[in-house]
Amino acid sequence: MILFDKEICFQERKNDVLAVGELLIDMIATEYGDDFQCSTYKKFFGGSPANIAMNVKKLGVNSLIASAVGDDGLGRYLTKHIQEAGLDTSLIDKVDFSTSMVMVTKSKNSPTPIFYRGADYNLGFTSHLEEAVANSKIVHFSCWPLSRNPVRNTIEKVIEAAKKYGSLLCFDPNYHPMIWEKGEAGIDYVKSIIGKVHIVKPSEDDAERLFGKDEPEKQINKFLDLGAKLVVMTLGKDGAIASNGIETIKFNTMATEIVDTTGAGDAFWSGFYAAVVKGHTIKEALDLGFAVSAYKLKYLGAIVELPDLEVIKEMYGF
Repeated sequence: MILFDKEICFQERKNDVLAVGELLIDMIATEYGDDFQCSTYKKFFGGSPANIAMNVKKLGVNSLIASAVGDDGLGRYLTKHIQEAGLDTSLIDKVDFSTSMVMVTKSKNSPTPIFYRGADYNLGFTSHLEEAVANSKIVHFSCWPLSRNPVRNTIEKVIEAAKKYGSLLCFDPNYHPMIWEKGEAGIDYVKSIIGKVHIVKPSEDDAERLFGKDEPEKQINKFLDLGAKLVVMTLGKDGAIASNGIETIKFNTMATEIVDTTGAGDAFWSGFYAAVVKGHTIKEALDLGFAVSAYKLKYLGAIVELPDLEVIKEMYGF
């Protein structure tokens, strides 16, 4: 049972957070327009797990990213970005496939992505990755690597290893049908994973894609019924709701200025993980996760220069 007023007692490990999943290029249009009418795109570092690994490093805890890139210029660009953030790149495999890419229109409505996948879904499970799981307090992954083999099989082995070594398993159930191969029962598979992890953080959109439209409290219960130990549902400007099946807590947004929502979810995970590792209770860690997300929202881009967690605590009155 994960209790809101208790901290998580971790075994002593060399690493705090291991994020496993996609590392890719975001090609984003330089002008607003629908249906890819723009002729110029700008290259950006992308991949939610890598964002989280870099964020928690800035917040003052240790992290690793496990991913796969192509042995090409884009792969080297991504790897260099990780190195410059002060992270170990030994878990980033170079594979015989092109580095994955997402092209995104710049839209004032919902941006339209096109996915070009290659290297990202070819991350294998190695003895080195198993050792990293064994030496990490928290293991994080999302739906992206679940959507295609062979990396799906890698994640399944990571889950088994995390259970074997007693790591805290956290899952971002950000299901999107466009990253799954046609004919696959992606929703059913994602639901089967929820009961194997400890913590999930769906957005309202994530929950609707998995279960259909419903009230937030009822959506949370569906995740709990599938076996999740703690569910945190983000509600945008309306804050969030968290439940462990016994107690439900509502959180108001801490955001006072919103410049760019890109990476806000990654920032929440990062603040939450850093706080949990530093010995805060679950309730305190959730508050600090929302504080880090609010800080990120004031700046453009998925990755911003986050201060140490102690500075965030002072800024937001903790």
